[in-house]
Amino acid sequence: MPELRQLGADEIADLPLAWPVLGHRILGRGAVSSFVDDQVATPGGQTMSRQYLLHPGAVGIIALDDADRIAVVRQYRHPVGFQLTEPPAGLLDHAAEDPLVAAARELAEEAGLRAARWQVLVDVFTTPGANQESLRIYLATGLTRAPAPDGFVADHEEAEMEVCWAARADLVDAVLAGRVQNPTMVSGVLALETARLSGRLEQLRPAGSPWPARTVWAARNDALAGFGDGNGA
Repeated sequence: MPELRQLGADEIADLPLAWPVLGHRILGRGAVSSFVDDQVATPGGQTMSRQYLLHPGAVGIIALDDADRIAVVRQYRHPVGFQLTEPPAGLLDHAAEDPLVAAARELAEEAGLRAARWQVLVDVFTTPGANQESLRIYLATGLTRAPAPDGFVADHEEAEMEVCWAARADLVDAVLAGRVQNPTMVSGVLALETARLSGRLEQLRPAGSPWPARTVWAARNDALAGFGDGNGA
């Protein structure tokens, strides 16, 4: 068996790539996501069918206070049948929304907090084989209490959420023990722990750093819109 090539440090990166879409159909529409089917031409000359969910994108916040605690919400998630321990998080309201603005809104709405400092912890495709969702997770520090934004009223699952503090070290233990499974929580807590232990907290990306996934997302959805409403052949 031939020796596997080792990637160079500058080669370790996700690269935008778009195989030609020959057809695009919307199979079902939902309040947040639509379920679609694309006919895609492969480089080898085949045509493959791929079904996935369109998604507006989201942000999550690891809000760390001066006592080494992280703000969490305990929220019912109907699809999996669990109450999950999660960080404050939410959808981007529209394609052009500044993700930092969205993160500040969600932190105020869900945890009643504002942050003096924001940094990017990690960017994630949550389920790239089945879902468009791209997620940016921020580290928020310098926390103070804040009122909910004007007009915000919690409903449905959010109306039943419990907002708590959890010790950072306890959350790391819970993630590694498999007791906490929300991907935003797992990714954010482990990214924070990695940055902390490697002495790179001050080298985290600034809050306004480019988010290439969003640029590609917008271009892809513009191309899909060229198929019209997607309900034809």
